Amino acid sequence: MDLIARATALLGGTIAAMRRRASPKQQAVGTTPAIPQARAQGIMTLKMPAARGWVAGHLPTCAPGLRVNAFATGLDHPRWIEVLPNGDVLVAESKEQPAPPKTLMDHAAHATMRRVKAIGDSANRITLFRDGDGDGVAEFRTVFVENQRQPFGMALAGGRFYLGNTDGIKVFDYTAGATALQGAGETLVTFKPHGHWTRSLIVSPDGGRIMAGVGSLSNIGDQGMEAEEGRAAIWELDIATGKSRIFASGLRNPVGMAWEPVKGQLWTVVNERDGLGDETPPDYLTSVQDGGFYGWPYCYWGKTVDDRVPQDAALVARAIQPDYALGGHTASLGLCWMPEGTLPGFGSGMVIGQHGSWNRSILSGYKLIFVPFANGAPSGPPRDILTGFLSADEKLAYGRPVGVAIGADRKSLLMADDVGDVIWRVTGA
Repeated sequence: MDLIARATALLGGTIAAMRRRASPKQQAVGTTPAIPQARAQGIMTLKMPAARGWVAGHLPTCAPGLRVNAFATGLDHPRWIEVLPNGDVLVAESKEQPAPPKTLMDHAAHATMRRVKAIGDSANRITLFRDGDGDGVAEFRTVFVENQRQPFGMALAGGRFYLGNTDGIKVFDYTAGATALQGAGETLVTFKPHGHWTRSLIVSPDGGRIMAGVGSLSNIGDQGMEAEEGRAAIWELDIATGKSRIFASGLRNPVGMAWEPVKGQLWTVVNERDGLGDETPPDYLTSVQDGGFYGWPYCYWGKTVDDRVPQDAALVARAIQPDYALGGHTASLGLCWMPEGTLPGFGSGMVIGQHGSWNRSILSGYKLIFVPFANGAPSGPPRDILTGFLSADEKLAYGRPVGVAIGADRKSLLMADDVGDVIWRVTGA
């Protein structure tokens, strides 16, 4: 099957080259994006750069007025970051564990994902880093918790530590300043594993709730909607009662979440469906309404029907249009609110780690961006913070941005790079 996978991947690459000529010249970005008409792909475009990593002295490219350094190196596929009140930095090291391939496309996708180090053996741990002397480089590291099931989201609330494994939310007793968790923890909520496996967590501003992002099993409900029950949604866990519920749904793969402080609204970044074209539909950044439905799998960008899917007219009628398009297949994963004054030359807004595309003929994403906000809403075009993660010919990836967090000093930005196996730190020059 390896030969079949390679042959199918080669075919996918040939198709990508052919489709490149017809690729839109402008990305679907902003509050009123130009989204091309959908063109269903019989064979999906499959294009990804080989994972190269960074060599000594090679760094991402900063926006003017900024500089970047490696806060921590030598990790094993770092995905998500949580900064504790004492300044310790927790990093989730985990990797996708795919279900056995069933089709030729599955085999090709798996072969491609292995080449870019996106799937394989998972470290399944959280590592703690400490920068005791404040020089921007962690000199202490230790295992905070291990032997988890694809750990990802982390949250500290009410003196307890919450962990988002792919199969549920666990809680551990926690002592301030501890460098390791004790005990096996308690499972509070269970989720279906596989498919979009990440489980991001964020605490509500009042400290009483934990929100969890749970992605779909498939692209467009390919295995039926019963298999998707409880997925493609943001969940809410009430800490006091232990009760959980779906807060918002129709979100194909909501990963990063952040609270916008002016209106107190929850925001998320969502990875949209594949197989309709380079810019169709765009991934997006959106506010999240309690009880809101955002279209997946029946429609996208409001009420644009996806005719590959058996329809539900009532759900299409109530689908909410997202707030801000981020371009097609950028794989926008990381999200955090950046207050004004954190980085010179940037105001307040959302920082987004764009992991980078695979289902388009011209690669997109592969950078760290900033979306300015005013009065609780996006207020302008995105700006690059870090670029240079791709070679000029798009054949090599030196790194891929994922999780982002504001540093403990409130004057720096931390970003996980799961190809470079680095945590980057961005500050003023």
